[in-house]
Amino acid sequence: MTAYDGFAERLEQIAEELDDVAFEQLREAVADGEIERPPSDKTLMQARRAVAKAAHLLRSVGE
Repeated sequence: MTAYDGFAERLEQIAEELDDVAFEQLREAVADGEIERPPSDKTLMQARRAVAKAAHLLRSVGE
């Protein structure tokens, strides 16, 4: 395992945590009777995609 792989794994864990936070916010919104996504959902998903992209880039450098 390279240092890049280690960074990529940590970033993948962060992406999973961002997913968990976003899903929890969605669950709470549904429970509160909301019919639209919470405003922070879009930002969380953008951050998640950026982190996942960074992990992918690091894995490709390590190959």
